[in-house]
Amino acid sequence: MTMTHRRTLLSISLGTAAGTMLGPAGPARAQPDPGRAAAFIQATGQEMVAAINSNAPVAQRRQQVAAILRRAVDVEGVGRFILGRWWRQASPAEQQEYLRLFEETLIRNLSARFGEYQGVRFSLGRTQQRTEDDVLVNTIIERPNQAPFSLDWRVGEVGGQPRVVDVIAEGTSLRLTQRSEYSSVIQRNNGQIAALLTAMRNQIQQLAAREQGR
Repeated sequence: MTMTHRRTLLSISLGTAAGTMLGPAGPARAQPDPGRAAAFIQATGQEMVAAINSNAPVAQRRQQVAAILRRAVDVEGVGRFILGRWWRQASPAEQQEYLRLFEETLIRNLSARFGEYQGVRFSLGRTQQRTEDDVLVNTIIERPNQAPFSLDWRVGEVGGQPRVVDVIAEGTSLRLTQRSEYSSVIQRNNGQIAALLTAMRNQIQQLAAREQGR
């Protein structure tokens, strides 16, 4: 099973939901403060831009951006939400492997959104409380020789710290896109989680090949 390039780019799929949707209980979530959420996204964005615009080799810049994103994103909560009801059907070994593959896919795709060329700029837009569980922070990303684009970051409180739990890109909630895609892969393969893991490994190989070809 192969995934299209567009879907690959759309797999910056982050999520938050009620505990019943997440499956087994994760870290407690508290109501986020809009000002704190905006400051968190501002600091995270500036840190990523500084890494991208540095004079370090491309491979080192990728590693720096990946480290920043791992700190900023609620990777486990997001991954479990996206797998949805299939999480409870996966074996402990499959759950562990899925989260490992999901983190790698997520970080590679998020990094690709920002690009690798120096001259990236990041600015903060409007911040608004959307639900009791998250705040939406708008940002504008500018890259050399490309049109600016907007990313809306949903920020929640996870374990007492602000974390990214969803991204809205091109008007699409990417967590829902990924949830639907992963579920379709499993359903087409008679409920086998292993089929999704194979597809994810293939996707990572494709992303790595693209990076090496740049």
